[in-house]
Amino acid sequence: MLTDVTTARHHDAASVSRPPERHAHETCPESAPLFERLVSLEDGPERDSVRDELVALWLPMAHRLAGRFRDRGEALEDLRQVAALGLLKAVDGFDPSRGAFESYAIPTITGEIKRHFRDRLWALRVPRRVQELRNKVRIARRELSERPGTPEATPAEIAAHTGLTEEEVAAGLEALESFSTLSLDVELTVGDDGYSLGDTLGAPDPALDVVVDREAARKALRRLPERERRVLYLRFFEDMTQSRIAEKLGLSQMHVSRLITRSCQQVRTETLGP
Repeated sequence: MLTDVTTARHHDAASVSRPPERHAHETCPESAPLFERLVSLEDGPERDSVRDELVALWLPMAHRLAGRFRDRGEALEDLRQVAALGLLKAVDGFDPSRGAFESYAIPTITGEIKRHFRDRLWALRVPRRVQELRNKVRIARRELSERPGTPEATPAEIAAHTGLTEEEVAAGLEALESFSTLSLDVELTVGDDGYSLGDTLGAPDPALDVVVDREAARKALRRLPERERRVLYLRFFEDMTQSRIAEKLGLSQMHVSRLITRSCQQVRTETLGP
């Protein structure tokens, strides 16, 4: 019985004295000697091997940083790949004489992930200022809704919290939904006619080009002699044939043809330039 008590006490003491087991990814791995070796090596297989070993040691930390950005519209696996790219940049750019690696790697990896969100996930490119407004509004909404039961913040409350104007808050709220676009082929739910969103959009009106051309040629037409203006009017506005114009004005058809050609060339040259 005494033996059992002693054994139990010994077991309890060992449990108290031994620190709780921690996974390797929960601590900063000891990598200083590897970094010292890395900077001393020239490009080649040996340096690549040391670099790969460092990346493997710190990859769990990169994955933890990627996990902070989950639920923002991007798959976690894709975020981990971006974080791994940031880790590679950190390993390549780290100077062991400047301090601990994690102090350099964390902002490098985080910056790479944020850059990924900024540059890659917008289906429609928006100005940088609008992206910044979006981030401020998103953070403010989260901070104002942290307490349970708190209603969703109004634009006025967000503006007061961030120091932005309500117009800027409105732009930020719109940008919150701007990571993806709506296809023009999506069917509308109104009615049973099977219309798509693209069917509701207007198309360029060819008549607008005619208006521009007419206004551009107006001055040149006014400078033509009265007879030439009349010939052009009968031909292009009354849609009369050259033979009918010749008969109406008492001219030959050949003369009418030359008048039309010469007048059109004059108007074209004055309107478009030489």
